[in-house]
Amino acid sequence: MKEGLHPEFTDATITCACGNVIKTKSTKKSMNVDICSKCHPYWTGNLKQTSTGGRADKFRKKYGIQG
Repeated sequence: MKEGLHPEFTDATITCACGNVIKTKSTKKSMNVDICSKCHPYWTGNLKQTSTGGRADKFRKKYGIQG
């Protein structure tokens, strides 16, 4: 790498709104995030999946066809 061209890569701290602290490396010293893997619904298992159905399901429902 050329000298003076690249930013300095140092230890960094990422702080989530839930209070989780993650240590990593970055060009910034610290970062604040709104959501992390400890509080995100997908990773915690609290994600509510709703299935709206596709075209075939809509057709069956519209015309009362049992599938």
